[in-house]
Amino acid sequence: MFSHVTLGTADIRRSVAFYDALLGGLGLARQEADLDKGYAGYAAAPETTPQFWILKPIDGQAASVGNGVTIAFEAADRAAVDRFHATALAQGGTDEGAPGLRPHYHADYYGAYLRDPDGNKLCCVCHRPG
Repeated sequence: MFSHVTLGTADIRRSVAFYDALLGGLGLARQEADLDKGYAGYAAAPETTPQFWILKPIDGQAASVGNGVTIAFEAADRAAVDRFHATALAQGGTDEGAPGLRPHYHADYYGAYLRDPDGNKLCCVCHRPG
C-alpha cells in the first residue's frame, strides 16, 4: 500500500542511532544514508518497499511533529512489540503507552506507543493471537 514514510529530525546522527537500534528487531536495516546531507532510509532489503526514512526537512525549516500522526510498525509476535518498546526507551524515546492488548481496536491488537527523540509518535503492533 505504501511506498515510503518519512519523519523529520533535528539531529540525524541521534536519529540514526535510535532507529538503527530500534528497527533491527523488526528485520529492518539501514539501506542508504548520507548523514552529511541529513538522511537515512530503512527497509527489509535493498531497493525494496515499503521504506522508512528519517531526514532533515528538505525546506530547511525546523522539524516538527504532526498532530494526529502515528507511524506503526508491524511485529511478528508480541515479544517483538515488548522488545521494540524497551529498546526505544533505552535509546532515548519516551513512553506513550506500554505494551499490551488494545481490545477497543480488535481482540488480538497488541501494541506499544512511544515518541522518538524528536517527538514523533511511533507504534509497534502485533495483530496475531498470543
